[in-house]
Amino acid sequence: MQTNLVTSALEELYASIAAALPNLIAGIVFLAVAAVCIKVVMTAVRAILARTLPGEAPVYRQFIAALVLVFLWFAVGLSFLSIVGLTLVAASLGTATGFLALGVSYALSGMIADAVAGVYLLRDPDFNPGDTVTAGDTTGEVTAIELRKTRFDVAGDTVVRANADIEKRWTKVESDD
Repeated sequence: MQTNLVTSALEELYASIAAALPNLIAGIVFLAVAAVCIKVVMTAVRAILARTLPGEAPVYRQFIAALVLVFLWFAVGLSFLSIVGLTLVAASLGTATGFLALGVSYALSGMIADAVAGVYLLRDPDFNPGDTVTAGDTTGEVTAIELRKTRFDVAGDTVVRANADIEKRWTKVESDD
């Protein structure tokens, strides 16, 4: 009796593996093709970023490229799960990730605002390192514009301000030269 139970369990296992094998092979082929496609897309993205943001710090281009790469691989992962027959798992992960992204974006809204303002400040031809600028209650020479903050030299001291605060309202101080 136990031998029949073990035999039937093994036969059912083999049948399940045989039934899942075509989907698994299709999923593996999909992953291989997706990896090649992502490599091509990322090469194009990096080239476009280098062309559109030539003078910017490489950290901005790397940040944008990393975001694109994460989104592409996430989409591939969800598609892979659907191909191998785990459609409900893929749908659940997609939904949960959406809610997680919403919460993270809300929690990081200040940081995101600083990063976006930093990009605007870097692209502004009137706001450059070496310029004397008044931003709020701070007047000093811009020494560095970074992703989230800008550094000023104020009478020999380094003052750091969030880019979102600076980008809202700043005035360039004309030199007497």
